[in-house]
Amino acid sequence: MIPGDLPIFFEQQRDLAANRMAAFGAADPEDRGAFMAHWDRLLKTPGVTARTVEVAGDVAGHILNHTTAGSPSVSYWIGKPWWGQGVATRALLAFVDRIATRPVEARVAKDNIASLKVLQHAGFVIRGQTTAFAPGRGEEVEEYVMVLEPEPLAQAG
Repeated sequence: MIPGDLPIFFEQQRDLAANRMAAFGAADPEDRGAFMAHWDRLLKTPGVTARTVEVAGDVAGHILNHTTAGSPSVSYWIGKPWWGQGVATRALLAFVDRIATRPVEARVAKDNIASLKVLQHAGFVIRGQTTAFAPGRGEEVEEYVMVLEPEPLAQAG
């Protein structure tokens, strides 16, 4: 991840429809200071891996690996111009392939069907649901807890 990509990430998250759909984005997508402070904390946190997602040399979004309750957890954001093109799915598949520890967790607002499909295409399955405050909506939302399990060991034959 290149810190120079942060202004592009900021512009992407300013899209109100995208921020609402993601649900767990910024409470105020216009607050550049809060956005930069958030990323500054993320990038200084041990164990956080952040990568820029590129398409033909353009910054399409970002993907993160962090730890939640001792397990790897991923999140991502893809800019609207790249929606529906498989960019998120390809990025997630490549990214989780490099995470050695399983299970890997992800959370998604139940009504974010596009992101739910991305996670399912990458092998994540629903393992639970909960309610959490979504800053991008300013309210509690129902979310799925998704898990990418370890691959089963091959049967000895």
